[in-house]
Amino acid sequence: MVTDPIADLLTRIRNAVKAKHSKTVVAYSKLKVAILEVLKQNKYVDDFKIIKVGNFDQIEISMNNAHTELHLKRVSKPGQRIYIKKGDLKPVLNGYGIGVISTSRGIMTTLEARKNGLGGELLCEIW
Repeated sequence: MVTDPIADLLTRIRNAVKAKHSKTVVAYSKLKVAILEVLKQNKYVDDFKIIKVGNFDQIEISMNNAHTELHLKRVSKPGQRIYIKKGDLKPVLNGYGIGVISTSRGIMTTLEARKNGLGGELLCEIW
């Protein structure tokens, strides 16, 4: 049983990048797929697909080999949720990274949330 599935996803991606693996596999969830969509749009991962292993679905992630070092920081945790108002959204690393935020309109980057005038739970930062 995984207490924090988002932290598990980020750790598996971080470890795959450090080990120079081309693919990694994580357990399926709709939230993980939404986060991976944001990562794919911003070219932190190449692609991902849902595969069936036995009775369970899993996500196979194809890593982007252009990134030799990738920093993935979990901000909001199960023990301490971090909510950000639309006016308090700041760029990550002066615009070199992205923040992933859960809003009422779905998972998006902090830049998209600022453009749409939305706040929400800041899930993680990537640079």
